[in-house]
This record gives sequence, C-alpha cells and structure tokens, in this order.
Amino acid sequence: MKQLHLIYCADLPHRAVSVYLYLANRANKESQCWPSIPTIAYDLKLSQSTVRRALHDLRAAGYLETEQRYRSKGGKSSLLFTLK
Repeated sequence: MKQLHLIYCADLPHRAVSVYLYLANRANKESQCWPSIPTIAYDLKLSQSTVRRALHDLRAAGYLETEQRYRSKGGKSSLLFTLK
C-alpha cells in the first residue's frame, strides 16, 4: 500500500496515475502483469495513445519497467509490466 501513497504524491499526470492503479490492481505477487495496451485503453476509457503516454510517464519517473514479450513463432505479444 505504500506504493499507492507514493503514486498519489508523485508529480505525475492523472493519466499516469490511472494507468498505474490499473496495473497495480492486476499485478501478481511479483508486481507483474501483462494486459495489452488496447485492453488498458478500453477498460479505462482512454485512447491507446494516451495509455502509451502514461506508460512513458511512469517509466521516466521510475515507477514502471516494461519488457516486450514474444509468441512461440516470434511475433510480438503484450508487454510485461513490472511495477517498482
């Protein structure tokens, strides 16, 4: 819960706070989750570009790490999000 207090006090745009809370709600015990950007955008009623900007904000502020995941045949899959 300390993470949530820190995110509220951070100097982040509301889009970044919303996306962080969304990811935190879906994270496992390792603070990881992997929803797609279209899913995040749909669930939060934001555009996909707004979600991408929010993810950039969170990475730049050190609250999030992302890793590209790949399918078994080599195609891209959703990102792996790790909350910091």
